[in-house]
Amino acid sequence: MIVQKLHEAGIKSEHAYCAAFASIGLTVVAWAGSLKTETAGMDRADRWGLFVGEWAPTFFALGLALANYEQQDD
Repeated sequence: MIVQKLHEAGIKSEHAYCAAFASIGLTVVAWAGSLKTETAGMDRADRWGLFVGEWAPTFFALGLALANYEQQDD
């Protein structure tokens, strides 16, 4: 049902895959940025990068679900 609603909204599997790769890139950027912050006294500055990194599997799973739905739709 969710996959059908996403498909009807115009979201394709490629969009989900791009979001997954973007979240991986954002994770790397957040981690690299946290290196300076951690030396300034914030012990948990990389938590944001880890949080964003957890989005990637969800986006990949949505991409696979949408790809399967798109194949059934043909």
